[in-house]
Amino acid sequence: MRVLIVDDEPLARARMAALLQECEDVEVVGSVGDGEAALGLLAEVQPDVLLLDINMPGLDGKALAARLASRARPQIVFCTAYEAHAVHAFELGAADYLLKPVRVERLRDALKRVRQRLDAHPREPAAWLHARVRGEPVRMALEEVICLLAEEKYVVAHRSGDQLLLDESLRQLEETYPDQLIRLHRNCLVPAHRLIGLKTLADGRVLARLAGTDFSPEVSRRNLPALRKLLRMS
Repeated sequence: MRVLIVDDEPLARARMAALLQECEDVEVVGSVGDGEAALGLLAEVQPDVLLLDINMPGLDGKALAARLASRARPQIVFCTAYEAHAVHAFELGAADYLLKPVRVERLRDALKRVRQRLDAHPREPAAWLHARVRGEPVRMALEEVICLLAEEKYVVAHRSGDQLLLDESLRQLEETYPDQLIRLHRNCLVPAHRLIGLKTLADGRVLARLAGTDFSPEVSRRNLPALRKLLRMS
């Protein structure tokens, strides 16, 4: 089982990593201090479960869990010092709710629940985009994409570290993946899980804040209401 630890306290992350060493069939694939960093890592490390604190700066645990509620992976196990959020946590579909300091026996129970859920929902096949590198066909996972930009006659897929030219148009991609891609403006699509917020500039323009990158594409007025609604829902 692939585990990503998300907690803004370094000592809490270290303690959780130590506890996980006492659990069977567990691999810690990352340890980060906030929800935004966790979102940026999902495509890269593909965790089966997030061990997730609630009170964190920026994108907190409940907001992150709401973003991921429709997914079978990763499962969510909240790890917090407060009992008050338990009801809301289970409304968000959390597999378990652990109170700090977490005991290893209780952690093993939570991971057992996660395994049962994962066994009931086998990993879905990855969605692939068809691209070209120096004229040769390749494919890339949609999960890796940061944004898709239409530039002249091409669509360019931006991911961490490189860019690839795609064979499909933005409209074709939007129609193929209506639940996974959202439109920012006529020349830009982004994966829905990447959108973490909006930023309004002094001149009135609105930029999208995306997980895993400092790039902030502009949002058109036409698409702004839908994006605000999406953020409120999550």
